[in-house]
This record gives sequence, C-alpha cells and structure tokens, in this order.
Amino acid sequence: MTIPLTETKNGLALKVRVLPRSSRTEASGVQDGALKLKITAPPVEGQANEACLRFLAEALGIRRSQIALVAGPTSKTKTFSISGVDRRELEHRLAALLGDEKP
Repeated sequence: MTIPLTETKNGLALKVRVLPRSSRTEASGVQDGALKLKITAPPVEGQANEACLRFLAEALGIRRSQIALVAGPTSKTKTFSISGVDRRELEHRLAALLGDEKP
C-alpha cells in the first residue's frame, strides 16, 4: 500500500479523503492516493477539519502545531502539511496507523 506523501518546501503534504459522520474516528486505508479517514464529527463549521487535525496529530505522534490544513477545507479530499518530521519516519508512523508492516 502506497502512503500518500509528497515533499514540499514547507515539509510533507498528506492527501486525506474524509468520511464525516462515521460511527467512529479511525484511519481505514488508502483510496485513490489518499489516506482514508473516518471522522465522527459532522462537516459543519469546520468541525470535521478540526477533528482530522486532532486525530492525525495524536495518531502520528506529532504536535498539533506541526500539522495544518492547506487545501480542501470544504471538500472531502483535503491536503495537510506536516512539518518537523522526516519523511521516512512519517511513512513508518502512517504504516503503523494502517496496520501495515512496511510503508
């Protein structure tokens, strides 16, 4: 499974496909080149975006200040910028989040 990471001048970009109003918050695989996230929050007033940010920061073991939503605030497909983490390390953390042995 290919982890959807792209290097940018500000760090790494992670493409995410969000499924709001899910029964639980979890990463559920990779779909169309994006990490698929199920989020319990509704897509209202930025609630799902904030839930994604909190979940990703906690699940990837990074500070909330290291991750930002950079594209797709009103779309189901979003891009998050992650700074201060080595690509290889982030790939391993994503693989662990998805239950994979290798990225």
